[in-house]
Amino acid sequence: MLKTNKEKVVKWSVQGKIHHPIGGNYRITHEGKPMILPATGGISYNVAIGDCAFGWQGDHVEPGVSIRNENSSENAALMTFACIGNEAKIVSGDAKGKKGYVTGMHGGIDHVLIHFEKDILEDLSIDDKIMIKAYGQGLKLVENENIHIMNIDPDLFEKLNIQEKDGKLQVNVVGKVPAYLMGSGIGSKSAATDGDYDIMTADMEEIKRLGLDKLKFGDIVLLQDCDNTYGVGYLKGAVSIGVVVHSDCIKSGHGPGVTVIMTSKESIIEGIIDENANIVNYIK
Repeated sequence: MLKTNKEKVVKWSVQGKIHHPIGGNYRITHEGKPMILPATGGISYNVAIGDCAFGWQGDHVEPGVSIRNENSSENAALMTFACIGNEAKIVSGDAKGKKGYVTGMHGGIDHVLIHFEKDILEDLSIDDKIMIKAYGQGLKLVENENIHIMNIDPDLFEKLNIQEKDGKLQVNVVGKVPAYLMGSGIGSKSAATDGDYDIMTADMEEIKRLGLDKLKFGDIVLLQDCDNTYGVGYLKGAVSIGVVVHSDCIKSGHGPGVTVIMTSKESIIEGIIDENANIVNYIK
């Protein structure tokens, strides 16, 4: 097992409310077609972690439950310190006391996404409060300062079965995404630690050629030549590892969102293809 500073990482509280969906206006596809579709927010009863991220009649669809705070400073803390795999507990409403876990952060709309079992979803309502045991920011590899870890619960990180071989860390991933496919979110100074950025899917032939058309919510992917150390951008030889958090999109420059959990400016992270490399298989 990789040696980390897990015992020094602070576990504390952040909280948000289930956010009512907003909008309802036309969204324009990359082909110029106006469409009215379900998008972000609320409770997605039939879209869950582990489902395919493609094929939904929606745009930026978020699996499970979407929470946020209307106070921008409080929401910034929620987005930054909630980490994939963190325990999430419902603290108000008919489902009070039931638990789930964080599956990702969606920038732009600034939602934290949470999975609950289907029977729990039926008892949830808009504005129900959810407390998260925020745990993970500050996690480091003790023996490799050139690899940065973010946005992942230390307990989940340990379950990823990452191996060290020939000076590289081998991480199981479902697929590898070339830098030229990464779109919305590029250039953001903070998306690496409080959001996501998108795999562009306007060219579906290329997506299929690379075997990315079957990506699921929760799948772990490798981003080639992508540096997320202090922002989001291209760097030859850099490698990032992320988790698919929201669905495919109809808008130009958009597609399935990826929240980054590891990054290095050097080519010292290697992806090992494994079709089962999805967080649901490590959390359960």
